[in-house]
Amino acid sequence: MFSKETYIQRRKALGQHVGSGVLLFLGNEACGMNYADNAYDFRQDSTFLYYFGLQTAHLLAIINIDEGETIVFGDELTIDDIVWMGNQPGLTEQCERIGVYKTQSYGDAASYLERVH
Repeated sequence: MFSKETYIQRRKALGQHVGSGVLLFLGNEACGMNYADNAYDFRQDSTFLYYFGLQTAHLLAIINIDEGETIVFGDELTIDDIVWMGNQPGLTEQCERIGVYKTQSYGDAASYLERVH
């Protein structure tokens, strides 16, 4: 993972290059080998990694150039996740490390996109 400033600069440069609109970045999902809880080693989408640096499944991000905001959509860890994987930094904490200070539930992404479209 690079510094917070690196990710901020990358997103800023992209926004300046594109000029206006809403940019959608889809992260990868975990892929089960023979059932959902027995997944292959996870590998995040390269574009998502370049602009957001988060190596976590089930995320998407939006850069709304017109409104000047960046949002990562994902879900916080459940108690089952914590029991299975141990104590991990939450989504909000991970996003602060990359300079994104707005997060929303994964399920809220569709309504956000409908609102801004």
